[in-house]
Amino acid sequence: MFEKFFPDRYVASTYVIDFEKLYKNGIRGLIFDIDNTLVPHGAPADERAIRLFKRLKEIGFSCCLISNNQEKRVRTFNEPIQVDYVYNAHKPSTKNYKKAMEIMGTDVSDTVFIGDQLFTDVWGAKRTGIPSILVRPIHPKEEIQIVLKRYLENIVLHFYKKSLEKEKKVEKSSKLL
Repeated sequence: MFEKFFPDRYVASTYVIDFEKLYKNGIRGLIFDIDNTLVPHGAPADERAIRLFKRLKEIGFSCCLISNNQEKRVRTFNEPIQVDYVYNAHKPSTKNYKKAMEIMGTDVSDTVFIGDQLFTDVWGAKRTGIPSILVRPIHPKEEIQIVLKRYLENIVLHFYKKSLEKEKKVEKSSKLL
């Protein structure tokens, strides 16, 4: 029932992802949400974000920001990091996930999406066929509509974590055979 919202991975932060391993495994395009994925909601690109994108470019990734925000927010955030971007994306619509891949010259086989919301970020990526990494929100300060969604997300995350526990039990029992 909730599986359509489950991410492929769930990690504490964008900044703990092993991007070298993703590249080694054939990933060439990274699509990022901005707010609460890379920086607190509404914040400019900070030193950590700037260093991350410098590193990602050095590894060889193509990167694209995809945000439901208006152009001014996305453009301003992007100025110090200089990657491609799509604004006013209407996530979870698949249209702009596809547009981001087209801009980067990648497809669903070599692209990963990274974001902090299940019902916009992860669901949109999943509907597009892109693997997703859900990250914990960086900061608790959020707009009221997002706060309300977080309550529902917590229910889905409960079932997601239960499904992972079940998989581990199945994995352990199959090792016994």
